[in-house]
Amino acid sequence: MNNELTIFYTDDDQEDIDFFREIIDIIDTNVKVVTQRNGEELLHALDNPPPTPYLVFLDINMPGMNGLETLRRMRESEKHKDLPVVMFSTSSDDITIQQSKDLGASFYVPKSGAFDKLKKSIEHTLKINWDKFTVETNDFVYFT
Repeated sequence: MNNELTIFYTDDDQEDIDFFREIIDIIDTNVKVVTQRNGEELLHALDNPPPTPYLVFLDINMPGMNGLETLRRMRESEKHKDLPVVMFSTSSDDITIQQSKDLGASFYVPKSGAFDKLKKSIEHTLKINWDKFTVETNDFVYFT
């Protein structure tokens, strides 16, 4: 990737944030990760740039406003309705995946506990051309 890209990553788990940052540093040094600890912080950051993210990774299972509610509020905003949002969660049941898609997520990546699998899934997601990507049923979920 050329030029610096900013990614927002919202997750309440510090260990997951640390793993994510470590993986991004390995994959591409031109990617800047800005983290938020909950949905309220993400919405505030989006409404008060800079920076402006190229892509948002959003955890689902967070206290307070969960990732699905945060996504719903993002998609209600004219400013954020087209921003690529990747749901990044340990939940991988069909209902949660379908809710994510119905609420307007761009992609769904189940979190892996294995570092190499996690790295591979993030790498795959960063290679997607988000300007041209359209959500299809058969390519909405990343499978390892």
